[in-house]
Parts: sequence; structure tokens; C-alpha cells
Amino acid sequence: MAKGDRLYFQALAEASKNTELGDSSALELLKKAIDKNNSKAQYALATWYLYGKTVKKDYTRAVELLMNSSLQNNEMACFDLAVCYENGFGVKKNTKKAFLFYSKAVLLGEKQSIYEVGRCYYYGIGVNKNLELAKVYLDIANMYGIET
Repeated sequence: MAKGDRLYFQALAEASKNTELGDSSALELLKKAIDKNNSKAQYALATWYLYGKTVKKDYTRAVELLMNSSLQNNEMACFDLAVCYENGFGVKKNTKKAFLFYSKAVLLGEKQSIYEVGRCYYYGIGVNKNLELAKVYLDIANMYGIET
């Protein structure tokens, strides 16, 4: 178990009981886990800020937490950070960074990113267009049942 995991799991249990905006018990537990540098807690709170769950939507704060979590190799944080860079949520739109974070997510085992890297190669998003590599990634995504 990683440092802060117990607090993280307690926060999730609290959050499942009460999803009201402003519920502080789950939020406080997540913050305590984040103080212990727990990447899962960082990612969880980031998604709350991305979607306005329990806290007010704040893309800038979400990106900050996603960045911290991605530095600890959290594959889902890398994926969501790529989405933020591709769409300009909380950061200046940067397709090269989006491609890099999708690629990192793939290397860490995040399956949806396989499709996203293939899509980037196919359309030349943040990387030179390469239909051969696009086909490889999209075929692998298809093999995993990811819609292409």
C-alpha cells in the first residue's frame, strides 16, 4: 500500500455517501492523502475539479493535480492531462504535449490512449502524420475492443 492510500480509500467511501457540492469530509480526507503525495488522491481530486463533483469546476487546479499525479506515473492522470492539452482545458492548447502525454499513458498501460495515439498519427495531431503507425495503433486498439 502506498503512503496515503488508507486516507484515499476513506475519502472515496465518504464521497460515495454524499455527492453534494461542498461536502468537506471526503475533500478533507483527499487533501490529507495528497499531503502524503498520494498520486491516486491527486488524480481523484483532479477529476472532481474537471467535472465539478463535490467541488466547483476549476480546470487550472485540475491540471496542477494531474501534472503532479502524472509525474508519479499515474496512467489515468497522463490520459486526462493529454485531453486537457488537446482541448485547452486549464492550459494553453498544445497538441504536441497532448501527444506526449497520450504516449506516456500508453507506456504505462492505459488502453484508451492506444486509440488516441493512433488518432494523432492518423490526423497529424501533435506529431507528423504517419498512416502506417496510425494503423498499428488503431489495430491494437481494435484488438482491445476500443472503438476506432
